[in-house]
Amino acid sequence: MDFGLSPDQVLLQDTLTRMLAEQAPLERVRRYAEQNEDRAGDVWDATVELGLSGLVIEEAYGGAGLGLVEAALAAETLGAHVAPVPFIATGVVVPLALQEGGSEAQRDRWLPRLASGACIAGLALSEHSGAREDARIISEQDRLSGRALFTLDHAADAYLVADTVGALYLVEADAAGLTRIDLTTVDRSRRTGELCFNKTPAERLAGSDAALTRRCLDRARVLLAADTLGAAQHMLNAAVDYAKQREQFGRVIGSFQAVKHMCAEMAAALEPCRAMVWYAAYALEALPDEAHLTACHTKAHLSEVGKSVARTATEVHGGMGFTDLLGLHYWFKRIGLNRQLLGSPERLRHEAALAQGLVDGIGET
Repeated sequence: MDFGLSPDQVLLQDTLTRMLAEQAPLERVRRYAEQNEDRAGDVWDATVELGLSGLVIEEAYGGAGLGLVEAALAAETLGAHVAPVPFIATGVVVPLALQEGGSEAQRDRWLPRLASGACIAGLALSEHSGAREDARIISEQDRLSGRALFTLDHAADAYLVADTVGALYLVEADAAGLTRIDLTTVDRSRRTGELCFNKTPAERLAGSDAALTRRCLDRARVLLAADTLGAAQHMLNAAVDYAKQREQFGRVIGSFQAVKHMCAEMAAALEPCRAMVWYAAYALEALPDEAHLTACHTKAHLSEVGKSVARTATEVHGGMGFTDLLGLHYWFKRIGLNRQLLGSPERLRHEAALAQGLVDGIGET
């Protein structure tokens, strides 16, 4: 039995890798960060042309109709290039939420626009991944009030927002009473923000409920884990390449046993994570009873491994690892923000314990 990727999946990842190498080199990422662009329009157009915006959308709405394993492979590749384009929300989570919980009219209105790249959708699920006391989102007669923090794909035309009870709403960016605030984070390769609602008109997804909201959250977490996997793999590759070239005391540093061990330990920790991400993406579609637990474990574990790889790869580079010339900090910071988005490792392990009945509630064992 073959447990590897199919030829089509390998082709998808290879094609995306070649496109990003051309369209989103380090200099393009640096320019995006320094100029504080809302979105890298040229890179976004290239991903749309490749079909990434409609990857999981059904063919009837103009998409490719692929699954979450393919989406995870795409997220991994985008993370490997710290690509400054939206994907997790607009390309995967929001379209799938619409396909599962949207009315026919909602699907007809939004899915073709999302598939064509004419519309970008953000995701605000902070209510269910560690909301602050003063940031609750309350819905009353299809109007939202409150705050949603750390919105994914923030520079969007519309947002999918969860309220306190788990209902999902679509809110257009120009809706009355909506204030959008850009948040300054360590990761400058993406836009993250805050949404403030003041009796803002919102359209509830016809079939939304707490179960759909949790599936959306699990999908986003697995895709963030895949993004971390790609970023960490890039940092490992960069460390190995540097160790083969950098000379000290008349020898390349890769010949020193200590450096060999550092690189070997990074590879040994990271390689099993690839299968973990693949399985988590597969479980989201084929194993619903395992999906939530697997998503929690996967993001928590990738957050820890990613942090370790990022630190060690930087150490292999020595003082050069901290310079802007090499740009390693873009990947380092991407991994750092992914670690906290939609739940820290500690919170996710607690959610996993709750799912298994090992604890009774927050703070109880």
